[in-house]
Amino acid sequence: MKIRSVKFNFIMNFILTASSIIFPLITAPYIFRVLQPEASGKVDFVASVITYFMMFASLGIPTYGIRACAKVRDDRDKLSKTVQELMIINTVTMCITYGVFLILLRLVPQFYAEKELFLINSISMVLNVIGVAWFYNAIEQYAYITTVSIICKVISIIFMFLLVKSPEDYIVYGGITVFAGSASYIVNFLNLRRYISFRKKGAYEFQRHFKPILVFFAMTAAISVYTNLDIVMTRFISGNTEVGYYTAAIKVKTLLVTFITSLGTVLLPRLTYLMKDGENKAFQKIIIKAFNFVLIIGLSVTVYFTLYAKESILILAGVHYDRSVLPMQILMPAVLFIGLSNITGIQILTPRGEERKVLYSILWGAGINFILNMILIRLYGAAGAALATLVAEGVVLMVQGIYLRETLKEILPEISFLQNLLASALSIGLVWFFMRFVDLNAFLTMVVSACIFFGTYLIVLVITKEKFTMDILHGLLERRKR
Repeated sequence: MKIRSVKFNFIMNFILTASSIIFPLITAPYIFRVLQPEASGKVDFVASVITYFMMFASLGIPTYGIRACAKVRDDRDKLSKTVQELMIINTVTMCITYGVFLILLRLVPQFYAEKELFLINSISMVLNVIGVAWFYNAIEQYAYITTVSIICKVISIIFMFLLVKSPEDYIVYGGITVFAGSASYIVNFLNLRRYISFRKKGAYEFQRHFKPILVFFAMTAAISVYTNLDIVMTRFISGNTEVGYYTAAIKVKTLLVTFITSLGTVLLPRLTYLMKDGENKAFQKIIIKAFNFVLIIGLSVTVYFTLYAKESILILAGVHYDRSVLPMQILMPAVLFIGLSNITGIQILTPRGEERKVLYSILWGAGINFILNMILIRLYGAAGAALATLVAEGVVLMVQGIYLRETLKEILPEISFLQNLLASALSIGLVWFFMRFVDLNAFLTMVVSACIFFGTYLIVLVITKEKFTMDILHGLLERRKR
C-alpha cells in the first residue's frame, strides 16, 4: 500500500478537521434556534450516554488498533490477522454491551422517556464494529478518510435543513447526526478487502491483545468521565435546559480542540513506526514541531475566544443561550491544555509503550472532575461543570508533565514560549484599541476583531522569526518557486 508523507497526511487531515469545524458552524446556528435549549439538551444527553456504551463496546480498540496495525502494516498477512482478531473481540464486546443497554433502557426512567432517540443512537454502536476507522488511520489513508467523511456530512446537512423544522423534530435530528457519524462505517467495511484478506491466517492469538486493550480502555473510560459525565450529571442535577446552555459552550470548545489535535491523529501511526525502528532523533524533531504548532494555534484561539465568547455564542446559538457565555469563557484555557496533553500523552508516551502513565494521569483528572462536578454543578450549573472540566484538564497535563520531566528538559528550549506570549499581548492590545472606536453587530465584530487579532499575531511571529512559522513560510516559498 502507498504511504504518503506526513505533510500530505496533515493536509488531508486538516481538510477533514476543517470540515468538522465548518459543517457545525453551518448547522449549529440553525439547530440551536429551531430546537431551543430543552430539545437540544435531550439530544446531547442521549448522545453522551450512548458514548459510554460505545466505550464499553469497543474497549480500547480505537486507539490500540492504530498502534497494533501500524507496527505490521508492511506485512499483509500479519496485518490481516491483527484486524480479524480485533474485529472479533470488538463484536463480542459489542453484543454484551448492547444487551446491557437494552436492559438499562427499560429500567432507568430518564432513559425510557427518550427510548426512541436512544434506540436510533444505538445504531452507531453496532456499525462502529465494522467501521474499523482505527485501521485506516494506522495505514495512513487520510485522503480516503477525508473524502468519505465529507460526502456523508454534506448529505446529512441537506437532510437536516429539509427535515428539522421545529423542537418536535429533535428525534429526526438525532437520527441525522447518527447518519453523519456512522454512514462511512459501511463504506469502510466494503473497502476493507483492498488492504487485507478475510481468510484465516493460522490460529488466532486473542490473548496478546487483551492486556494493552484493557489499558487503552481504562484510558478511554477515564477520559469519558470528564468529557461526557459532566453533561450527564448536569442533566440529572439541573435538567435538560441547563444541559442546553452547557453544550452550546462545549461545542465551541470541541470545535477548537478538534482543530488543534488534528496533527496528533496523523502523527500517532508515524511516531509509532519511528519508535519501533529506533529513530529517536526523527521522533524528537517531529515532537518539537507538534509542540510549537499547538502552542501557536492553542494560545491564540484560547485568548481570542475568551475575549469574544459573547459574540461567538450569539452567532452560534442565539440570544436564548446568553447563559452559555460564562461557561465558554471558563472552558477556553482547556483548549490549550488538551492540545498540549495530546502531545505528551498520545504522541510521546503512547508510541513509547508507556500508555499506563497516560492512564494514571487521566485517572487523576477523572477523579477530580467527578468530585468537583458533584459540588460545583449544584452551586453554579453549567458554569460549575465548565470549571470542573478546566481543572481536570489542567491536572492531566500536569501529571503527564511530571512523568516526562526529563524528556521535556531537552525539548522545552526549542519551544517558542516568549514569541507566543509577546504575540498574544500585542494582539490583545491592538484589538482592544481598534474595537473601542467601532460599534458593529456580533458577526462583523468577530470578522474585524479576528483579522486584527490573528493578523497581528502572525506578524509578530514573523518579525521575531519564530521557528515553526518560518519553516512553514520557507516551505510555501520554495513550493511557489517550483
